[in-house]
Amino acid sequence: MVEINSENQDFSISGSLWDFYIEPNALVIEGAPCTLLPPIPEVELLRAKVVKEMREHYHSLCVSHEGIDAPAESFNRWIMERKVFDTGFEPLLPSKCREDVSPAMFREIIHDIPIRLSKIKNVSDARRNLFQYAEGARKLLERRGVDFESSKIVKWHTDETLKWLRKDQNASLEDYLNQLHRLRRECGPYLTKVSTPSVEDICKKMYYMSQEKSKLILDKHLSILRQCNINLPNPVQPNGNIVSVRPTMLICPSPALGDISVVKEKGIVSLNYHSDMVKLNVIHYQKLESLYRLSCKDDPKMELIHARMWCLLQRYHTFFGPNQYEGIMLHGSLPTAVFKCLNEEFGVSMECFASPLNCYYKHYLSAFADTDSYFGSSGPVMQFFPVQGSFEANPPFCEELMEAMVEHFEKLLAQSNSPLSFIIFIPEWRDPTPLSILRMESSRYKRKQVLIPAFEHQYRSGLQHVTSIAKEVYFKAVHGTMVFFLQNSEGFAKWPPTQDRLRNLFRAFCPDT
Repeated sequence: MVEINSENQDFSISGSLWDFYIEPNALVIEGAPCTLLPPIPEVELLRAKVVKEMREHYHSLCVSHEGIDAPAESFNRWIMERKVFDTGFEPLLPSKCREDVSPAMFREIIHDIPIRLSKIKNVSDARRNLFQYAEGARKLLERRGVDFESSKIVKWHTDETLKWLRKDQNASLEDYLNQLHRLRRECGPYLTKVSTPSVEDICKKMYYMSQEKSKLILDKHLSILRQCNINLPNPVQPNGNIVSVRPTMLICPSPALGDISVVKEKGIVSLNYHSDMVKLNVIHYQKLESLYRLSCKDDPKMELIHARMWCLLQRYHTFFGPNQYEGIMLHGSLPTAVFKCLNEEFGVSMECFASPLNCYYKHYLSAFADTDSYFGSSGPVMQFFPVQGSFEANPPFCEELMEAMVEHFEKLLAQSNSPLSFIIFIPEWRDPTPLSILRMESSRYKRKQVLIPAFEHQYRSGLQHVTSIAKEVYFKAVHGTMVFFLQNSEGFAKWPPTQDRLRNLFRAFCPDT
């Protein structure tokens, strides 16, 4: 059922937002059809409910175990880090990992112990952070009952800091920052040691809960398929042929997916399933329609498009979290002018980290093959094996994912004798420098490394698909962006990062005036 209530208010943004006429230049080793189960609205609703419960449980564990709120974005990065190593059946939640303690979740909780440091803007903020850290460190050691020597060292440093705070009322911002840095350096190892068992317990409980909930979702999914007389096909082995890139194909057929009501009003499209509503602006609704026509092969009459669109939007909404602004930094993208430049100057025709909502090209890689494949996705980057082509990569800011990405790209470059190129965009991140950056800086395949300074370039917002205000789409980058060109010899010969091409890339990145 489709209900239209239009007030003829067009949503428009000047310039082209994507170019689906660009044909990919990628050749890939053909993989097996995807064994993930087809998206079903009823199952997606259950997944959303489960993930909401897990977020709340994670927060309560951090409060009860460590007396802190769950670190911001930590749950989302936990999902991304776990999926790098996960070999399970659940497309969103981790269900089968080698280790039950997540390095990403452990690291982020430990970082906020004994307190989460607030953003320091002035002397007052710095003084408050230093006092609260000293008090928190001392109380944590007293509460945990550590060995005498550790307690003695931490107590000495915190007492000295508190004395300094009482005595020196005219200290500068730099003085406070130096004191805070020293205190964290001296006390941090002892706080980590005493907190490790408790934090590992949080990580394990979250992973075991995820396994349990994943099984619950799977049982629901299989039950619906059985009711529709759909049997799971036997897996098909890949033949290893070299083929042109194409969207992922799910091996299991879709059942009837239920009615979705669609209402268009004031430039926003609302899709409703049993009173559960997801929204996007008209221009991105039209974009998904176009991608579906270009990519979907099992629904020529487009009878399932709205149910599949609803599942897609619900999946990303579930992943981003209930706070509207929580997941947007994980879903931002390069400006459209940059994508156009990358295609014209470096032959780029695919993105390695995109979604149907923020992609520029009609072929791309994304996190969720089951929901995204109908809209052009070729699946996750770690399951993608090109032998030829030019690619853009702007990964989410998760250390483990970025390290796995670099390792994957280097293996692909080593195995190919055809032109292969990856242009990688990551934030300037130096405290400490992640292993992924160190590895790219020393890579034998690095042909060029450049830095685009902070505030001199812009990105597209991760909320570009829901905003109806054009000026909210772009934002200036408050950090520098590092650009790495990893290419084999053939790729470097075909798409060299010359000074003229780099100059055009910098110009495309400039904020609108």
